[in-house]
Amino acid sequence: MTPVIERFEEAPAIDLQLAQVPPLPRIWFVHANDNGIIQIQRDRFLHNWKKVRPEGEYPRYPKVIEMFKDRLSKFESFLKENDLGIIEPRQYEMTYINHIPQGDGWTSLNEIGNVFPDFSLRVSEHRFLPEPEGINWRTSFVLPDQAGRLHVKIQHGKHRETRKPVLVLDLTVRGMGKDKSPKGMWTWFDLAREWIVRGFTDLTGEEVQKQIWRKKN
Repeated sequence: MTPVIERFEEAPAIDLQLAQVPPLPRIWFVHANDNGIIQIQRDRFLHNWKKVRPEGEYPRYPKVIEMFKDRLSKFESFLKENDLGIIEPRQYEMTYINHIPQGDGWTSLNEIGNVFPDFSLRVSEHRFLPEPEGINWRTSFVLPDQAGRLHVKIQHGKHRETRKPVLVLDLTVRGMGKDKSPKGMWTWFDLAREWIVRGFTDLTGEEVQKQIWRKKN
């Protein structure tokens, strides 16, 4: 996948220098229980967690970020021991993907405003258009001091296993702060996580948070 670098002096653009380099295969290292993946390729080091089993419990941010630090440190040691150079970060990225199944605050796409109040459909007996066939909504928000952008994507789809309708909320923060030191990197990830969590709260309905997700004040 061609990288997209967040810029503020101009519109977000594709990095043409990397786009012209022939792609190399991605290398995956999968955890023994299948829910942890390290992906390495020419221009990125990715640490992913995915839910494999229904009973699987999502690890909280402090645990995930410590796992990422540990894996990245080991990879940097490998590069140093084998004289393969050093990592020079050009951009950081954090993504949370949320599946909201049919029944959790909505039964039809006409009710999407119950889940996402900023994105609602006016429904009346005089409306000509029927219920939408699908939803694909995107927007973005700039972080303080242009440290990056929060990209929000809402789509309608089906669960891979159950095939039941779901709303997919993708929250991705990309960018880099002015402090490019190792400490600055972890500070950036903390900021990105705060924007994702608080962005989720802003974008989803209060009643759904309380009744379906039992959000505490």
